[in-house]
Parts: sequence; C-alpha cells; structure tokens
Amino acid sequence: MPNASARPKHGRRARRRRREDPARNELVSSSLESAQQCLFNQDYGTAFVHYLLVLNLAPVFKDFAKESFRFTLFKWTEELDSVGRIQDLFDCYEQALELFPADEVILNSMGEHLFRMGFRDEAAGHFHKALKLRPDYPEARENFYRVANWLVERWHFLMLNDRGRNRKYQQAIQKAVQSGCNTVLDIGTGTGILGMCAKKAGAAEVYACELSKTMYELACEVVTANGMDGCIKILHMKSLEMEVPKDIPHRVSLVVTETVDAGLFGEGIIESLIHAWRHLLLPPQEQSATGRVIPAGATVFGMAVECLEIRRHHRLCVSEVGSLSLAAAGELRSPVSCSSEPDDSMEPYTTERLSRLPGGYKPLTEPFTALNIDFNNVQELEGLSSREVQKIHLPVTQEGELDALAVWFQLHLDEESSLSTGPQEDTCWEQAIYPVHSTKDELIVEVSCRDAYLRLCSVAVLRDGHEIRLDKRVDSQYTGNPISNQNPEAELCSALACLQTNQNQTKDFSMLECSEMALLNNHDYHQSFCSALAKLMSQLKVKWQNQERGSGVQSDSSDLLYVLDVSEGFSLLSLIAASHGHVKAYSSVEKKKQQEVLKRLARSNNIPEQHLEFWLNHVDDEHGILQRPSREKLWSAIILDCVETCGLIRQKLMEKASLARCLLEEGGRIFPEKIVVHGMLVESDTLLLESAVQGQEPTLGFNIAPFINQFTVPVHVFLDFSTLECRHLSECVELFVLDLMDATANYTNREVKVQATSAGRITAIPFWYHIYLDQEISVSTLSKNSHWKQAAVVLQQPLEVQAGDWVRLAVKLHKSTISMQCNIL
Repeated sequence: MPNASARPKHGRRARRRRREDPARNELVSSSLESAQQCLFNQDYGTAFVHYLLVLNLAPVFKDFAKESFRFTLFKWTEELDSVGRIQDLFDCYEQALELFPADEVILNSMGEHLFRMGFRDEAAGHFHKALKLRPDYPEARENFYRVANWLVERWHFLMLNDRGRNRKYQQAIQKAVQSGCNTVLDIGTGTGILGMCAKKAGAAEVYACELSKTMYELACEVVTANGMDGCIKILHMKSLEMEVPKDIPHRVSLVVTETVDAGLFGEGIIESLIHAWRHLLLPPQEQSATGRVIPAGATVFGMAVECLEIRRHHRLCVSEVGSLSLAAAGELRSPVSCSSEPDDSMEPYTTERLSRLPGGYKPLTEPFTALNIDFNNVQELEGLSSREVQKIHLPVTQEGELDALAVWFQLHLDEESSLSTGPQEDTCWEQAIYPVHSTKDELIVEVSCRDAYLRLCSVAVLRDGHEIRLDKRVDSQYTGNPISNQNPEAELCSALACLQTNQNQTKDFSMLECSEMALLNNHDYHQSFCSALAKLMSQLKVKWQNQERGSGVQSDSSDLLYVLDVSEGFSLLSLIAASHGHVKAYSSVEKKKQQEVLKRLARSNNIPEQHLEFWLNHVDDEHGILQRPSREKLWSAIILDCVETCGLIRQKLMEKASLARCLLEEGGRIFPEKIVVHGMLVESDTLLLESAVQGQEPTLGFNIAPFINQFTVPVHVFLDFSTLECRHLSECVELFVLDLMDATANYTNREVKVQATSAGRITAIPFWYHIYLDQEISVSTLSKNSHWKQAAVVLQQPLEVQAGDWVRLAVKLHKSTISMQCNIL
C-alpha cells in the first residue's frame, strides 16, 4: 500500500515538471503586462483579449487578476453595447463565465444585459445563479425581484389562491377522465396543476407543454416533488409546434387549458385549439373515442361605462397645461384607442379590475352578450374569422359620458360548471377595457371576429331614429360579407382594439403611453412645476442683475438660462421652462412624432424655435445625457424623473442627482430638490393573496407553494391605495427622505417608530411620495389626479398588534430600492 500511494504522487510531480515551458511563461508574463498597460490606456478591448490569453494559459493567476479582469470586462462590454455589437458583448460574457463560472458579479452583470435586451427568462436564470452563490448579494436580489414580476406574473398567485376556481377545474377534469378521456394534454401548463389533476383522476397518459422557460422549469420541479415525474411528460415548446408521433406518441382524448386572458382570446386559445383539433386531439366524429376540450366554451359579455380614471389614461381631457395652450397639439392617442383595423403598433385593449378603479365607474347600459363560442366545435373555431358582423343596439340606461366598453366572460368548463370573470365576482380576473369617446342615447356596437379574435367596435349613436356614425366609414364596408384571411390565427391580439369612435386619420397624430396621457392630464402637477420654475428663473435673473450692478459690466443680452429636462418619455416641462422667456430648454423626448408635437406647441405659444432643442440629438447615447450644455455654460435647472409609474424610485436616481449637482451654475437647482417617502401600517388579505400562495394546506392536495413562492417579491407595485381592500392600522408617517440637492443630508438606513391605532395583523406597508420642487411647492403621488401608482412592502410574516403598540420600522434604501422590516417595541 505505501508503494502504491507513492507512485501516483511521483507521477504527478513528474508531469508537472514536464509542463514547464519558458516560452509559455514568457508569453503569459508579457501578455499580463500588456493587459495592464492597455487597461491604463483605457484600451479595454485589447486588455480583455490579453487577460483571456493569460487566464487560459495560466489559471493560477485567476485570483490575482480577478478584479482587474472584471473591470475590463464591464468596461469593454459597455463600449460594445454603445455601438450595438450585442453578439460580441454576449460572446465576451460567455468567455468570462468559462473562466469564472461561479462568479456572482459576472453572472449578475450578464443578467442585467439580458434583461435590457428583453431576454427575461435567461436574465432570471443568471440572477438566480448569482443568488445561490451569494444569498446576501443585494444587487442580484433586487434584479431578481424586478425580473420575477415579469416571469411569474402576480395572477399566478391569485389563481392558486382561488380555491373555488381550482376546485371547479379539478372536478371537471375528474369527470372527463372517469368518462373515458384517459389520455390528456395540458396546454400552457404553468405550474403543472391541471396536468397533475388529470393524473390524480386516473388518466393513463398525461402530457403538458409550456413555452416560458421559467415556468417550464418550475413545472418540472413541482411534478417531481409530487412524485409524478415519470407519469407526466412536460415539453418546453408551443403546442402549435407539437406533432404526433414526434412529440407525443398518439392523439389524446382530452385537452385541458387556461390559455385565456381578460379579453378571452389574447393568449391565442383559438389558434391553439384549431391546431390541437387538427393534429393532437382525437377527431370528434369517432364515436368510440371522441376528443374534447376543457373548457368546453365561453360566453363574452360587455357593458358601456363612464369612468374618469379610464378617460384620463386614454384621451386628452385638458386644453391648457402649465400656462401652455394645447390647441395645436394635434391628435394625441393612447395605444389602445386607435384604429379598428389590425396595427402592430397598437395595444388591442387594456385590462382593469373595475371594482378597484379610483373613483369607480357608472354603467351606462345593461350588460349584453357579445359572443358565444364552442371550443369543442372545430368548424365553429375555424369559421370564427368569417362570421358575419353582428350589430347590437344597446339602450342607454343612464345618461353620462361614454368612456369604454368593459368586457368579461363566462368560461364553461363543462355542461354543469363555469367560471365568471365579471366585475361583481370575487375572482382573480380583471376585465378587458376598450376605450371610446363620449356619446349619449342609444349605442350601436358591432361585434365581429376578424383574424379569429374578438372585435367590439362602437360605431354609431341612434338619436331620434337617426343613425349618427361615429367612425365616418361607408356602410358598404359592413355588408356582412366574410373577410378572407389566409392565416386567420396569425395576428393575435390585434383584432381586439376597435373602439376608437373617430377613425379620421390626421397627419398630426401622435401616440402617447397611457401613463403619459394621464401625466398630460395632470393639471396640478404641471402648475406646480410652472410655479417652481418661475420662482427659480426670477431668482437667477435677479442674481444676474445684482452681479451686473456690482461689477459695472453689463452682461451679454444673448445670455440665456439653460434648463435640461431628462424626464422619461413624453414631457412638456422643457416647453413650460422655455415659455418663461430668456430660457433655452432642452428636452429628452426621443420619438420624432412627439418632438413634432412639442415644436407645434412652441410655435403656437410664441416660444422662439431656437429656445427649444432636443438633447438626445446632441449626445452620443442616453448614458451621457447629463453633460454641460456647452463648454462655457452650466445648467440653471435640471429636471430629473424620480419615480416610476409603478410606484418605485427610479434606478440610479441618486447617482444621477450626484452628477447633476456638478453641472449646475451657482444658484441652479435640481427639480425636484427632495423626495419624502410616506407610508402606513395596514392589514390587507388582498396583498397577501397577490404576493404568494397562502396557507399550509397543499393546493388541491399538491405541493406547489414552496416552488412558486420562490418568485415572491417583497414589494407590490402598480397599487391603487385609495381602492385597496385593507384596514388602516396607523396614521400616515414619514419613512425616509432623499435630498437631491444636499448629499450630506442623505442616509441609507433609518428607524421609524409608528404607533398602532387599531388592533390587527400588519401584513403590508403601502408607501408613496411627496415630491418637493422647492421648500414650499410639492406634488404627491397619492393625489387623485396622479399618473403614478403606489407600492407596498408585503411582510413575509404578518405581525399581530394591539391598539397603542409601538412598532419599529427599519427602513433601508439600497440603490433606489426601499426595503422595510418591522417588529413590536
């Protein structure tokens, strides 16, 4: 034994000696020196190549060169990103991860690039790996939370918490399997719950498919944890790509699916079922083994409503903003209130939970049936796009201003059981919203299914027996003749728009996002900025005059005050600044049509053309947007966009503020100068249900919660606090202050003591912002006219309190992300 152990050691030493190569060592040494020199000269691409050579030839240098290699990688990929060399960028990261496969910083950085490019599944995988390597890595944790909202949408939690919905699906599947449907395909399996229901009911064979990589991997974990990994075959693909016998050995007798959205057809259920009937399901004519679908069909309902909240997000409601007349703005539209014809640039519809809309809504008509569809009738599915246009007359039951048609449906699981997504139901579903313009009297709605997707279009008002067309189209277009389409299923949601009542196209048409439209309609917000800017301009002009008198030298009359607006998206703030006179304003509006809107408004409001410029036309890329206006000048004011529409502080806000302070002239100011975070203790079961699968009991007997709850995020966004179902357990308190003008006043951690005013369970801390433009003028993101939503920290474990208890909140700000922990004092 001693001899046996000695020989391998000797052999290893001998092999190590044989690998010694002076020329190789010289190459490594010179390349390392060259890498360091290139790094010093900021030649990051060449430095990266040298580091790759060194670390591949001499891995022993990995620990020594790790930090420099990371720095080089990040700088070089920034350059590649700026010139659009995306494939080269990812190639560099792949090479880096071959050298450092367990480097959480590189994994996180690659994930950030992937997320920005839209590869959310892949980004999540990198963030998740980084967190497994280092669970306390805050950047990876925050990135994972952000991407988790995209990958596992919050409705997954609501649906799994909806016991009534789950039980009905389980019962329908059990009945079908027991009646002879013993081969099952679950299309869009999600967590795998419907496929597991089929297997539990006794199905001999169960197959499932899922397109999302994240949900596919999650379903595989769930199925394995429930002891069914050998019983359910899960495919990572679209059902439209599945073939027999390539992917499944033979046709199945039952398809189960819930690939429906608030507008029923938005996730492509028609296309999926047509393909399934043609290629994957047993044909219905074979009596001995007939294929069938769960759900069996659906009925679509609609109702005309008045709702200010919908109106202000989809059409212009003001004629003046911050002393500017908007008469020359031309036609401004939201992406969901445009043409009835398919258009890839338009969103087909939006979704809202009507019961939670701030200010509520008023029904203007009784609910009407828009469509019935039988998912077990393949001829009906295939003929959907060629159905004749159905014209429905709706008596207006309440006078008001028509803002939208709200749409919901009843999903018929089988002959006995159904689910409703109606606005009065206690359901996990939202309703589909088709915005329209105002009208009264009797409304005529046309219902059709062009491109195999539901179209509802408000086309006319019937007044005193006369039909008043709202869309100005010739009636001969609507003769009921079928409209042929070689691929009726191809254009998915585009056929769901159709509710714009004025179809006249104008050359001045410009599209604004719904949040941008709501911002434009926020009169108080713009008036506050107008007042704060006027105060600053006045102060700076007085300062100039005092300097002139003190020096005895008159300044050049061509000298202007320079204002930079770096707001995200469409903003009128630069134009408001320019309207004060003696001001040159720079806008960060990037879209050409939106720039044209600002130019027209400048001309119509008598603002000299040379006093408004578009800053992104002058800088190489938006990363360099915070620069001096010229070599000799500094900014008099810089307007930062501080809060995202979803209710979170914008990423890298404090870094931007730090840079902006260096670019201000003496007496100049950042707008806003300060942000104060306010919050409140609440008890809300709704937030718990939307944040994680609740309770200790398995879902329908299946162990799902531990797996999907990995994607629970601590901060709930896009919250309407004014309509949230909750109990207030404290008064409003100040939680945190961010000072954008005085860096010395900032901190990263703060403890806040809050007294409970009522007994209950603290489940969440909703928060919002008071945005101070100066010491006297502020706007609140909680105001009823705000275009911002609110956010809430949801506690992992609710905290029981009694009235009078003092609660300590530990509030932390890390790179613009707010987190909170609480305990009773």
